Amino acid sequence: MLKIEGIDHIVLRTAQLEAMLAFYIDVLGCTLERDTGPDTGLVQLRAGDALIDIVRVDSELGRMGGGPPSRTENNLDHLCLRLAPISEQQLHDALAQAGVEMSAFEVRYGAEGFGPSVYIQDPDGNTVELRSALAKN
Repeated sequence: MLKIEGIDHIVLRTAQLEAMLAFYIDVLGCTLERDTGPDTGLVQLRAGDALIDIVRVDSELGRMGGGPPSRTENNLDHLCLRLAPISEQQLHDALAQAGVEMSAFEVRYGAEGFGPSVYIQDPDGNTVELRSALAKN
């Protein structure tokens, strides 16, 4: 059984980077955590103990998600859940038992720094990233 400890981050896609940053920083009080530059197109904002990642749709990362957000196109790229410590094998076994396929583990940056994570899909095709400090097997 997986134990969710919280939301690590969400990823929003935008064609209006400056307006999004002004809203989340100036209006909501988030702070700038990281900016990977215009080519990659990822800006990460600190929101309490979680992150809000904002990706420009005309960047390397943004183009992977399709066209710009609109009334008919989604702007949520994925949701990342922080799990209690679990080994890669335990996570694989739990998801396999539930009939859920997972990507390979990769090291990615999240609210608690760099760490291993995997991607899965929910029944509607939404991407969910699962992150955890790895437990010993």
